[in-house]
Amino acid sequence: MTISSELPKLALIDADVLVYRVAFASEEESEEICFARAKELLFEIVYTELNCNDYKAYITGSGNFRYLVATTAPYKGNRKDTPKPKHYDALREYLQRLGAELVEGQEADDAIAIEATKEQDKCWIVSIDKDFDQVPGWHYNFVKKEKYYVTEEEGIRSFYTQILTGDRVDNILGIKGIGPVKAAKLLENCTTERTFYDACVKAYDGDVERVTENGVLLWLRRHPDQLWLPPLPLQDSSGQSGTLRELPNTDSVTLTPKKSSSDQE
Repeated sequence: MTISSELPKLALIDADVLVYRVAFASEEESEEICFARAKELLFEIVYTELNCNDYKAYITGSGNFRYLVATTAPYKGNRKDTPKPKHYDALREYLQRLGAELVEGQEADDAIAIEATKEQDKCWIVSIDKDFDQVPGWHYNFVKKEKYYVTEEEGIRSFYTQILTGDRVDNILGIKGIGPVKAAKLLENCTTERTFYDACVKAYDGDVERVTENGVLLWLRRHPDQLWLPPLPLQDSSGQSGTLRELPNTDSVTLTPKKSSSDQE
């Protein structure tokens, strides 16, 4: 696989993150100041920091399918009593007036991953959410000012790492005592998606249902209505996360360091 040296001109914006960051920072300010800050940040990211010509922004609406999938622990059950910032609803409506799409039935993250899969290397994924590291392509962390490229192999490795570690933010439980460092050790010799999957099943003591539940919860859709399924030998990859194929050996491209030692356990 050859990575284009031409940087994308389209930014895909995780507007959920923008809403929370700007609204919490504007608790003591008027609605008008909150709106102005959001617009300024959005345009600074798109037109100044990324030098893009256009953007598409996405906000999560209602009806996330993951609430029905989660049986081990309630999906995002640890957030139900978390207060929202004062201008939360108003800012969501304002960003929609600026063109943000309200995503129903799934998360904004899914809509972004679907669009990024369609655009391939012609877009930036703009967020601070590490969940996006499973999606191949160009990424921009607008808080750390980090631009980096995720290869297909890195995306698969990131996804199966999360199956092992879980996601505390979304109340998805992993294996107790396994963080990114131990997960990397368990997956270090994996060369196909099937071997990644088998390593996870082994780590879960053969509990296929737990691995599958975490996979469905963590997988960001690449096609509309897609649900993740374990990779099977010789199965066509259409509608699946992957098959028993050799992962491409592609050098990663990082414009600034993507990870720091403080991110690891």
